[in-house]
Amino acid sequence: MIVNLIENGWEVIYHRAHALLAAQLGGHWRKKDSPERLYETLAAISHHDDLAQEWQGNQLTPTGAPLDFRLSSSDSFDALEELVENAHYRGRWVTLLTSKHVCFLTQDKQGQSPEWDQFLKRQMELQQDYRQQLGISEEDAERAYQFMQWCDRFSLILAQREIPEDGRSLEITSGIDGQRYDVRELEDGHLTVEPWPFEDEKFTVNIEACYLSELKYESSEALIAAMQQAPIQVLEWTFTQVPSQEVTEKESVMAGRV
Repeated sequence: MIVNLIENGWEVIYHRAHALLAAQLGGHWRKKDSPERLYETLAAISHHDDLAQEWQGNQLTPTGAPLDFRLSSSDSFDALEELVENAHYRGRWVTLLTSKHVCFLTQDKQGQSPEWDQFLKRQMELQQDYRQQLGISEEDAERAYQFMQWCDRFSLILAQREIPEDGRSLEITSGIDGQRYDVRELEDGHLTVEPWPFEDEKFTVNIEACYLSELKYESSEALIAAMQQAPIQVLEWTFTQVPSQEVTEKESVMAGRV
């Protein structure tokens, strides 16, 4: 789960909700520049965090605070293999992208143990086999996965409240066709992405968050019970395309500050 410290306690966003937000962002991408098999790609994005089960296992830090995903230990290769296996029910393309995501998350495991090496080898073989079966080039598969990563990263930026203040820009990723994309907040509170990659000039996405008033809990069971009863709010972000002239003026102002 994603845990943000706020003035009156904790804001908690479930990881599967973050994945759904990522799919929302991807769904607004400009259609003519979309990756291969867009709707199946969006399915892979929306389900890429299906391993997350916030109501099971240890969900506390040693001090009793809700455990943010960045502080938790990585999943075992058995659990990750199960994630890939379950993706088969949505088709080979979803499985291919899920496998690529699992390999990305565990790339640092290479060479740590024979079990991890065998797991990664199986994933690479699966990806090659499915690319051949689907008639998809390695380049197109990689572009689709970079799109998936872009959506995943952008969703985390929003859910973790990382948008800078004062209209400053933050890079999302530079993976899709080598193009860098930045997000910044406008004076009216809306957000924009530069360059603009979306189909519509304006749209809104949302996610649900629950709110906890206690800073620490005696047990994971106590935390889970509190989350099940916690008030829920819908967080929204509206995106607006900035006219090219305004972008040019912003760049000129920023250049003058250097």
